[in-house]
Amino acid sequence: MPKILVVDDEPDLELLLRQKFRRRIRSGEFTLVFAQNGVEALERLDEHGDVDVVLSDINMPEMDGLTLLAQLGELDRDLRAVMVTAYGDMKNIRTAMNRGAFDFVTKPIDFGDLETTIAKTLEHLAVMRAALRDRDALVALRQELGVAARMQESILPTNYPTDPRYELHAWMTPAREVGGDFYDFFRLEEDHMAIVVADVSGKGVPAAFFMMVSRTLLKGTAIGEADPSVCLDEVNQLLINENEESMFVTLFYANFNPANGHATFANAGHNLPFLIKTSGEVEQIVSDPGLVLGIMSGVDFPRGSITLEPGDAVFFYTDGVTEAMDEDGVELGEKELAEVLGECGGSSAEDINRHVIRAVQEHAGEADQSDDITCLTLRYLGT
Repeated sequence: MPKILVVDDEPDLELLLRQKFRRRIRSGEFTLVFAQNGVEALERLDEHGDVDVVLSDINMPEMDGLTLLAQLGELDRDLRAVMVTAYGDMKNIRTAMNRGAFDFVTKPIDFGDLETTIAKTLEHLAVMRAALRDRDALVALRQELGVAARMQESILPTNYPTDPRYELHAWMTPAREVGGDFYDFFRLEEDHMAIVVADVSGKGVPAAFFMMVSRTLLKGTAIGEADPSVCLDEVNQLLINENEESMFVTLFYANFNPANGHATFANAGHNLPFLIKTSGEVEQIVSDPGLVLGIMSGVDFPRGSITLEPGDAVFFYTDGVTEAMDEDGVELGEKELAEVLGECGGSSAEDINRHVIRAVQEHAGEADQSDDITCLTLRYLGT
């Protein structure tokens, strides 16, 4: 219920206002509180911490309205002041407005005009308070997103294996504070290495949560199941059982054996990786595309395999790389990506990723990033 503090030394004004607005007071549209001068008004404000509007005369004893207005400006209170003055007293009106008054009415008071002014003032106050609440909520959300982004960053591996037989390096740039892409690598039984690159549908916080769930389920399943095809089938069923939002994830999962450069893999609707030979020859790995995870049960994820020669590298990526657009909306594309990778024959895993990211940035120019950009490179060095 809005509360209005009326400050005026005329004894009849309180009676007139209570009579004029009796129905609105009874219906709870607002409450009136009265004071006879500025000193008393400050006392009422101490007693009533929820005053919304101060309706004050300018000419009063002890403390006039302009002095009261200056005092209101020093208070940490979210309220509006409407000043009452004689008709034609433009000097005081200008002073009042310069000191922060929201509006004014003139004497003799036109109660119709006063009612309109009060309604307008309360409406303005409500809008501004809503805007401040939205601002505070946005600030809090940005802080929470910052925490979420740091949490997401912390769960993605950044300490790459130091193994003389192979190199691993990954890169991810979210389009928003948090993203739906993810990559992962972790050790399996018999000294094998699991390699994962995935892309969750959607953007922002929902995608980030689904990403973390998908990553956890895959890692937990892969540790106990060596066959990538069987692993994806189990993860798919787990995601379907807990997927009320009908989200999905595309994912490429490879089980790599560093002892001989052999890798088995299965694909769940994800972009197929590129094989980069030392000579600079580039070819896309051939695989059944498969279906995305989280939508349909009973789906087969056919298993494929590849054997790397020493110096060969495999570039895994999400569609944020090939679908990166320039200012004219032209995508980079798989053909252009293959040409960029052709310049990387014999390069280290980290250099390959940096070369691709630099090419994506040069292609995009000043265009906004429209999707998460993620890539991971495995380079086999031999035994």
